[in-house]
Amino acid sequence: MALFSSEYECKLDAKGRLVLPARLKSALPEIDQGRLMLLRGFEPCLVLYPMSSWRTILEQVASLNEFNEQYRHFQRNFLRGNTEIELDSAGRFIIPKSMAGHAGLQKEVIVVGMGNRMELWDEKKYQDALIKDSKEFSRLAQQFLSHDSGPGSLS
Repeated sequence: MALFSSEYECKLDAKGRLVLPARLKSALPEIDQGRLMLLRGFEPCLVLYPMSSWRTILEQVASLNEFNEQYRHFQRNFLRGNTEIELDSAGRFIIPKSMAGHAGLQKEVIVVGMGNRMELWDEKKYQDALIKDSKEFSRLAQQFLSHDSGPGSLS
């Protein structure tokens, strides 16, 4: 499984292409051969999955009962406009204009490694999405990462 981390400041070229940072490119599973899936994020960003990771998610989404209206509604919105991309020899890929519009991407792009995926953000929108309060960040870390069952634990 791929493991992506860190933040990278990138630029879109005049043709709407982005060069995937070398460290992220080197973390791509060889089995995927530079093929990725680009989709709209739940926030105003784009999400980039290696194909092997994407297949796992697609199987989950496709396995939802098509006779359930809520499931169909989710599937339709989750899968709409997803674009399979292939890195060229320079590690570049084109971001479709409609997808760039969803994330508000202009020239400057922040690429964030998120474990099994990458997110592409407009810099201002990314800053707005980050936790500003260190105490709130600490509380969330305790809530999601602590296995402490002692006094004051959230479990």
